[in-house]
Amino acid sequence: MHSTLIVARMAPTSAEKVAELFEAFDTTDMPGRMGTRRRQLFAYRGLYFHLQDFTQDDGAHRIEDAKADPRFVGISEDLKPFIQAYDPATWRSPADAMADRFYEWRA
Repeated sequence: MHSTLIVARMAPTSAEKVAELFEAFDTTDMPGRMGTRRRQLFAYRGLYFHLQDFTQDDGAHRIEDAKADPRFVGISEDLKPFIQAYDPATWRSPADAMADRFYEWRA
């Protein structure tokens, strides 16, 4: 399994709306198209964490393929009022907001 973690900024009052947007998105075939097996959203003191687990290591490639889908474009636009880049000066795409894993342990 492959995971990505996106870090951004989010007002704590936006969590419910963001969850609703993803709930609607996740009821479509888009998670399957992207290879998403699990999505978890976290908030902590104005920060937003989006942990996404994929079936295979090609999650980033499959997301690139899905970016042109109107549903992907739509949720990206719908999230803009609620999610802001952690560092707007360096942000060009979600890849610029992904945390780097530096340790992993499994049983």
